[in-house]
Amino acid sequence: MTPTERSPRAAAFEELEALTLYGLLRLRVDVFVVEQACRYAELDGRDSDPATVHMWLEGDAPDRPVAYLRVLDEPEGCARIGRVAVARDARGAGLAAQLLEAALSRIGDRPCVLDAQSHLVGYYERFGFIATGPEFVEDGIPHVPMRREPRPAAGQGRAARSSSTGLRRPV
Repeated sequence: MTPTERSPRAAAFEELEALTLYGLLRLRVDVFVVEQACRYAELDGRDSDPATVHMWLEGDAPDRPVAYLRVLDEPEGCARIGRVAVARDARGAGLAAQLLEAALSRIGDRPCVLDAQSHLVGYYERFGFIATGPEFVEDGIPHVPMRREPRPAAGQGRAARSSSTGLRRPV
């Protein structure tokens, strides 16, 4: 199966079949816990939140996804992309980009945040994310907080929200 033959899949936790859920969690553990040697609680309680959307590209079997990410709702109303993972043998084929584009399309006009591993800041900048704070270390890996503002609809001027008033002002 080539990358162009893969269609992004999306589901809430309660919609996931057991074999698919197993494959998604195994991919995350393979990448983050085993490959990156991070000892942390991969199952953080947010996967089963009703607003969480799990997105993935299937491999050759339901329990063998080749790429994954999840979209969370943050309390301040923005979306958070996290747990972006691509199977080692599927890297370099544009699968993460395909999945990110699908996620951003799904997120629509909401602001979106993520914590990028520092060496991937330039990668996420290609999708419109900008660094919003200093580098920090999480589970032994340097990260940078990033944010993507919604793009204005065609024909509308760009605006920024004033942090002091909450009102939008032209930029």
